[in-house]
Amino acid sequence: MSDADEGERGRPRRAVAVGVFDGLHRGHVAVVARLLAHASASALRSCVVTFDPHPAQLLAPAQAPRLLATLAQRVEGLHALGVDEVRVVRFDRARSQQSARDFVSELLVGELAAKVVVVGEDFRFGHDRLGSVTLLKEMGLREDFSVDAVTLFGGATKWSSTAVRAALNAGDVEGANEVLGYVFRVRGDVVHGDARGRTLGYPTANVEIAAHQQLPNVGIYAGATIIGGRTWAAAISVGTRPQFYDRGVVLVEVHVPGFDGDLYGTSLDVLFLRRLRDEATFESLDDLVAQIGADVAKSQEIFDASVLVDGDC
Repeated sequence: MSDADEGERGRPRRAVAVGVFDGLHRGHVAVVARLLAHASASALRSCVVTFDPHPAQLLAPAQAPRLLATLAQRVEGLHALGVDEVRVVRFDRARSQQSARDFVSELLVGELAAKVVVVGEDFRFGHDRLGSVTLLKEMGLREDFSVDAVTLFGGATKWSSTAVRAALNAGDVEGANEVLGYVFRVRGDVVHGDARGRTLGYPTANVEIAAHQQLPNVGIYAGATIIGGRTWAAAISVGTRPQFYDRGVVLVEVHVPGFDGDLYGTSLDVLFLRRLRDEATFESLDDLVAQIGADVAKSQEIFDASVLVDGDC
C-alpha cells in the first residue's frame, strides 16, 4: 500500500459501503460488487457498515419490518461475497440522535478513513434521516472521499427488502427468491415439540425462529435443509397446527425424507423452494397422513429438479 493510500494518521484507507443489508438481495449484491471493484482498483480495504438492531426497531417498533436474516447470516453473507471487514454499528438511542454530518465525520472519516463511500441511490441516514447522497458528496469534497450511488432497480421489479417481504407475506417464495438471487432460508435451533409428527409416521424438526424473523405466509412448502454439509429435501410446515389445536403461535416444522438422526440442539438452515398448499384441517387422521405423504413426495420431486447442491446455503 502506498503512502497515498493512507490517511493522515497512517491508517489504511478504505472503500466503505453503508446500509442495513437485510437479506443481501440482488440490489445489495450490486452495491457490494461496486464496493469490491473500487477497493481492487485503488488497493483499498473493503468494509461494509451495517446496523443492529434494525433502526426501525428503535424508532418505530410498531412499524418495524420483520427481518429476512439474522445478524450472523448477514455478516456471513457479506464475507462470502469477499468483503474484508464488516463493521456492525449498534443502533441505540445515542446513535439515533447523531446528526448525519457527525456520522460521516466520526465514523466514515475519523474511524474508517474512507476513500470511497458506496451506497444505494436512495440512501438516507442520520438523525431524522436528514442525510442524503447529496450531503455525502458535499462532505466528500472536503474530507477527501468520493461517493458512488448505485441504482437498485432490476428490470420491472425493484430489488428491495420490502419487495422480498411482500412476496413472502403472499406465500410467493419463488418471487422472493427471484429478488434475493438465492433461495430464501430461515435459521434456528431444533427444539423439542410434542412428537406428534413421529406418531403419524413423519417426524419433524421443530425450528425455533429468532425474534422479528420474517416467514413465508402460513402454508406447506417444498424446500431443503442442510445437515452435516449435505443438502436434503424437506417438506416444511409454517403454521399453527389447526388439525390438533390453534394457539395462534406460528411454528416452523421440517420433515426430512430419508433422514434418521437426532437434530435436537443443532442449528438448522431451512430453505424454501415452492409453496405447495394452504394449511388445512382434515376429516380424519388418515386423510391428514395421506396428504402429508403427497406433500413429502412432491417436496422430494421439486428438490430433485432444483439446482441445489450439497452444502448449498
